[in-house]
Amino acid sequence: MDRSDAQGLEDQILKDAPRLSLASRFRFACHPGISCFNACCGDVNIVLTPYDVLRLRRRLGLGSQDFLATHTLLPFAKTQTLPIPLLKMREDAKKSCPFVGPEGCTVYEDRPWPCRVYPVGVASSHTVSRPGEEFYFILDEPQCHGHKEEREWSVGDWFRDQCVEQYHEFGDLMKEVTLHPRLTSGKPLEPKQIELYFMATYELDRFRRFVFESRFLDCYEVARDYADKLRSDDEELLRFGFTWLRFALFGEHTMQVKPEVLEAKRAELAARQ
Repeated sequence: MDRSDAQGLEDQILKDAPRLSLASRFRFACHPGISCFNACCGDVNIVLTPYDVLRLRRRLGLGSQDFLATHTLLPFAKTQTLPIPLLKMREDAKKSCPFVGPEGCTVYEDRPWPCRVYPVGVASSHTVSRPGEEFYFILDEPQCHGHKEEREWSVGDWFRDQCVEQYHEFGDLMKEVTLHPRLTSGKPLEPKQIELYFMATYELDRFRRFVFESRFLDCYEVARDYADKLRSDDEELLRFGFTWLRFALFGEHTMQVKPEVLEAKRAELAARQ
């Protein structure tokens, strides 16, 4: 399925599927005894969020750039404002996920967001500047027999069972950048800004080196105990990356430049006049 087909399917689902709340109920179960087990793990585009990459590369014991080079593709369509990696599937007839085995997912505890919430879909008309409706729908695909199982859930129960709390947190942080009015108004970022975005979100090892091996900490107010935490805590570093991007890309007051740096910059500008 190519990108245009996938978008068409998504649009059709959003048009036809009932809009559910967290209290809405549905039937679903997936287990090795079901006839379609693993059938959903091939010939599909799995979009990876920064938090997906963080969890997967740590599970595999890989650096962030090694994981991206080995396990992702980076298509970039004209309609995209920012790069979003896809999981690279095996080059077999089923185009199967590289992490699926006969007994199921081999990275189950760290599986990506789309796999984690399936068969629930999430849609929203939220933007950073305009609140909107968030709702849910069921992806009831004919090849999936899990919908015929007896187990019943509410959408909220399903999310709790699938441990999506941190995924939601980092998804919201990502939206503050990707749905920023600067981007939604059609003002594209410069190539260098796109590189900064990708580094601070997906290439966390590189971002950590940028923070600690450049003059970054000489320029910005970052508490020492917090800086110490950023050295070893990947989740905190990713949160910090989103905070810094809102400053670096959009000029929001999410970071504070050290007074002596500002003064030196003013003196430099005055000398040029």
